[in-house]
Amino acid sequence: MNIFVAGSIAYDRIMDFSGRFSDHIVPDKLHMLNISFAVNSVTERPGGTAGNIAYALRLLGETPTIVATIGKDYHSYFDWLKKVGIKIDALKVVEDEATACAYIITDLDNNQITAFNPGAMKHSSSMDLSNLEFEDTIGIIAPGNIDDMTDFAKTFRAQNIRFIFDPGQSLPAWEPKELVKAIQGAQILISNEYEMALINDKTGLSKQSLLELTDVIITTKGEEGSAIIDKYKEINIPAIKSPETFIDPTGAGDAYRGGLIRGLATGKTLIESAQIGTTAASFAVEVHGTQEYSFTHEEFNRRLGSHFG
Repeated sequence: MNIFVAGSIAYDRIMDFSGRFSDHIVPDKLHMLNISFAVNSVTERPGGTAGNIAYALRLLGETPTIVATIGKDYHSYFDWLKKVGIKIDALKVVEDEATACAYIITDLDNNQITAFNPGAMKHSSSMDLSNLEFEDTIGIIAPGNIDDMTDFAKTFRAQNIRFIFDPGQSLPAWEPKELVKAIQGAQILISNEYEMALINDKTGLSKQSLLELTDVIITTKGEEGSAIIDKYKEINIPAIKSPETFIDPTGAGDAYRGGLIRGLATGKTLIESAQIGTTAASFAVEVHGTQEYSFTHEEFNRRLGSHFG
């Protein structure tokens, strides 16, 4: 099956803060916030929504195509993708921009503050997907270039190709009407709890109203797992909790999405697919970085089976 992952390619600069943000923020002074955090370390790793989701899919045996832009400093990222066996054919190099970069600070409670420089992501990938076949294709539109996200939603909708819409960090950039159009026709709308609140606020639509636009809403809830909601019911999928090995939540959501797509691409039910996503996420949180975790086929199935039967 063809799996297209549209989103961002970025370098992640991940920083570890040994305190709690809440101890250094004065609530009644938020309108004049001026604060700095001394971090213990900074590491640079490959990241971005498309890269992270594709990495999870590759670990699970799929060969996804990433549709995104990358900057003039692409060399180390290309070397990494080739090493892990991910195709780079659909990646567009923007020679006069640096690759997008996320600066992520995580505190002791696993709260995160992120600053993001879009760099090459400001440019559209300009890839024509209009000739894809319905029965052989699934796509995910993850946070990335807004023009790409809009165009791919239109194309997938016009071609009756099933797709997952994941606006995530891109939500502040959307106009309400355009966001509603992009959601329309998606098989699944996926977000975390905070992002879902933003979607509700920006569109003025409740979850039930959004379900007139999309078949299913999946809301990820961190250590509380995830919820699958359709017009008739809500099903909760528990997280796999391993407190002794929990290291870093960064990238867990993208790992979940990769596992979810793997399940759907191989004919699993939505619940089974979410369980695969949950299992992938459980490996992602055991290391620093979004593409640093790994597992064998046997290790993955053992954990999946032991938690979900």
